[in-house]
Amino acid sequence: MYNMKMVVHEEEPEISMFQNFRAASRGDAASKGRSGEDSTVAAATPGFKLFRLVAVSLGLLCILQAALNICLRLTLISQRNSLREERDELKKMNSDAMAWSKSLTEERDELERKLNNFTQHCEWVNFDSSAYCVSSTMKNWQESRDDCIQKGADLVIINSQEEQHFLLQFERFVWIGLTDSTAEGEWKWVDGTPMNESLTTFCFSYWSSQEPNGGTNENCGEVKRIFSTNSWNDEECSMKHSWICEKRVSP
Repeated sequence: MYNMKMVVHEEEPEISMFQNFRAASRGDAASKGRSGEDSTVAAATPGFKLFRLVAVSLGLLCILQAALNICLRLTLISQRNSLREERDELKKMNSDAMAWSKSLTEERDELERKLNNFTQHCEWVNFDSSAYCVSSTMKNWQESRDDCIQKGADLVIINSQEEQHFLLQFERFVWIGLTDSTAEGEWKWVDGTPMNESLTTFCFSYWSSQEPNGGTNENCGEVKRIFSTNSWNDEECSMKHSWICEKRVSP
């Protein structure tokens, strides 16, 4: 019995040692597990920080890009509005300039009309059965005739020696209603009457010496020598002279 107890007591230390060894082994394993986890966490921490830094940076870039886009859009809108205002202002200025130009043109035309009326105005002088008007300006033969027609008259037609003498008192070089522009050498008055039929034997005495002599270049008649009955001259129709209008009046 005694011996058995001794055996039992001798085995207990062995069991205790085994249990302690297992516990120590478990502790070491647990310690190693925790150490591995800590190492994994420690190893993962730098990568996470880098990822977070990149994410934050991208987020800031997105915010910055959005802000830049907004600023650019606002700037473009402001510039567009400014250009629109400038365009409207230019349109208004152009419209005002056109209105001003139109007003000046109308004023100019009115002044020209008044000036023409003033320069074309003349006092009619009666002689026999006609009234005569001497211009104060100079024009070519056709323009002179047009002016007479506008006055209800025509370039003067000389039918007598008395009328010739009457016209000389105006003392001017003037166009008369005589031309051979239709047929060279066939002088006719503006009413179509041939010169030879309108006058008596004095018809050629009214021409100045050696006139008419211009040939095809001088086809319009004028009174040139104001101190002589022989005062007619053939002249180029494009030359500018004064003129005499004549219109019939009631007896």
